[in-house]
Amino acid sequence: MPSTLSPGADVVVETEIKHSRFIAALRRVDTPADAQAFLDEQRRGYPDARHHCWAYVTGDEPTERAERSGDDGEPGGTAGVPMLQVLRARQLVDVAAVVTRYFGGIKLGAGGLVRAYSGAVAAAVDAAASQSRLLGRERLDLLTVDVGHDIAGRVDAELRGRGVLVVDTAYAAEVTFTLATKDPDALAAIVAELTAGAGRLEPAGVRWVDV
Repeated sequence: MPSTLSPGADVVVETEIKHSRFIAALRRVDTPADAQAFLDEQRRGYPDARHHCWAYVTGDEPTERAERSGDDGEPGGTAGVPMLQVLRARQLVDVAAVVTRYFGGIKLGAGGLVRAYSGAVAAAVDAAASQSRLLGRERLDLLTVDVGHDIAGRVDAELRGRGVLVVDTAYAAEVTFTLATKDPDALAAIVAELTAGAGRLEPAGVRWVDV
């Protein structure tokens, strides 16, 4: 199951390797633009640092997922890609990672840089887990059902009372409920019961939710 970071303060972990400081920060982001804004904030927060390497994954659906990374002056492939690989390995989505490096005067070599940057992100993810900041992401089917105004109030109350997620309610000639579920068959049975068989569920897409 994919995971994400709960909304709130950034998760920040600092490590030191051969006098170089690596400050890893994680943030929940919804779009690539959010990830870019996070990177810009980190650059402003540590203006005298030599490198601000980054990686992010956004989008729950694999076909719509955006994955990007950058080395910010480190040798190609030694920072951003290893950071991104950690996010992938931990199945994180809608998360951006920025690792700020203060050079300590000792070169680490390509292998050392890969281990340093990937290790910094892994340490931040571990810290997020220890702080109960990681949440699962669950894919729910969206379905709509039209009911008459005369029974809409009762149906709404019954649906919510049975734990059905009512995403939206629209009023026109009839009342249209948009519902989210991971078990459409069970929901269909509930709707049939509440509407005396008159309610018909229609597919309306999907929604990912934190669990």
